Amino acid sequence: MNEQETHLRTHMLPADKTGIALAAALLGTGEIVALPTETVYGLAADATNGIAVAKIYAAKGRPHFNPLIVHVRDANHAAEYADISDNAARLMTMFWPGPLTLVLPALSNTAIVSLVQAGLPTIALRAPAHPVMQAVLRTVGKALAAPSANSSGLTSPTTAAHVMASLNGHIPLVIDGGACEIGLESTIIGFEDNHPVLLRAGAITIEMIETVLGVLPKLPIDAAIIAPGQLSRHYAQTQPLRLNASYKNIDEFMIGFGAVKGDITLSASGDLEEAAANLFAALHIAGNSKAKVISVATIPETGVGIAMNDRLKRATLGA
Repeated sequence: MNEQETHLRTHMLPADKTGIALAAALLGTGEIVALPTETVYGLAADATNGIAVAKIYAAKGRPHFNPLIVHVRDANHAAEYADISDNAARLMTMFWPGPLTLVLPALSNTAIVSLVQAGLPTIALRAPAHPVMQAVLRTVGKALAAPSANSSGLTSPTTAAHVMASLNGHIPLVIDGGACEIGLESTIIGFEDNHPVLLRAGAITIEMIETVLGVLPKLPIDAAIIAPGQLSRHYAQTQPLRLNASYKNIDEFMIGFGAVKGDITLSASGDLEEAAANLFAALHIAGNSKAKVISVATIPETGVGIAMNDRLKRATLGA
């Protein structure tokens, strides 16, 4: 981060008409703004402005080989930037707006700057369901690149306070839209010969994709980074994580689930969607504790639990 960025005054405003208007105005002048979505808070910039997009990478300390998700209003808006196959269109119809990102061939004449795509021939597109992000998209009138609003590699933010803890002094504005409803980043689906490929697990499960397309998404064979969220070291915690824990050691902060109680519990009833919405907030709380180790109860490897376990495993690698 350069000297100028570290002396910014970061304002936090409510997600009302004034806040949305100011966010849109700043984005229109090439600034970056943290905005709520239904998944996590995103750090947005005009995706057609190279200088603005570069500010995202600088503020986050994000590797330039890691592409960004581009947020659009709807499928018609997406068609301005990508070649949309029949299967992609079917997924858009079913799950947009919502927590699904599609990696598609970018149009050769797209207005999106190449830095967003990290030099790849594809572009990652999502139509968010959150009313604040949609309002800003409509007001700005352009696509917005928006990775998670946190320093690269750290736990994604699900509240405005999480954003401030990570980026205060590095960005001009955070719009406070409350806690994110879903609390996990979007599912990312790419395609190989029109067959869906799961690039990142999320709230839209592989079974849901299969219901629409008639086939289960497969896993990518190539380990190359072709979509956001594929870095193995991600969601880093200061303390080590102990997963699949059934008890708490004396030096641990425990995150419980179901019948396994903890210092905090993701869902006492064992509801995976409730647990997913609480996961990142729980990791933030645990990370701020004085415990030497964070233990996490077993999360079932089914439905959105697959995405939760994916994030926890990456956090373990980053610890």
